[in-house]
Amino acid sequence: MPAKLGLDAKLYRNTGVFTTPVWDLVGNVRDLTLSLEAGEADVSTRSNNGWRATVGTLKDASLEFEMVWDTADADFTAIRDAFLNNTTIEFAVMDGLITGAGSSGSQGLRATFRIASFSRNEALEEAITVSVAAKPTYAANPPSWMTVA
Repeated sequence: MPAKLGLDAKLYRNTGVFTTPVWDLVGNVRDLTLSLEAGEADVSTRSNNGWRATVGTLKDASLEFEMVWDTADADFTAIRDAFLNNTTIEFAVMDGLITGAGSSGSQGLRATFRIASFSRNEALEEAITVSVAAKPTYAANPPSWMTVA
């Protein structure tokens, strides 16, 4: 399998329902970081011959990305409103297309997120942008790793 480029990765917003998703490609995204971590519990014993031992516990995810400030963009507006109104939004953070030709084998995290941060950046010689941070939240459907068949 060849290396995948960040340029080809995609962020999707579900405008439908969980069981019948309607995946809207969020095009107004610059750099994006999906952080995945697991907590750990210490299970060290005397029989570990002096070595600490751990097991994984709860997984944690966070999503951070930047958008151009564009109030006419439906995705921008949906994300801003989710922040302002404390509502949730479902994303699929994929390494490629989610539907259509070339989508087979694409994978990523699908989860219902809360928008934790929506910070406007006003650099003197750049477009106004917004930095968005999102985290999975309490929902009827837990986060899952999605692979397109």
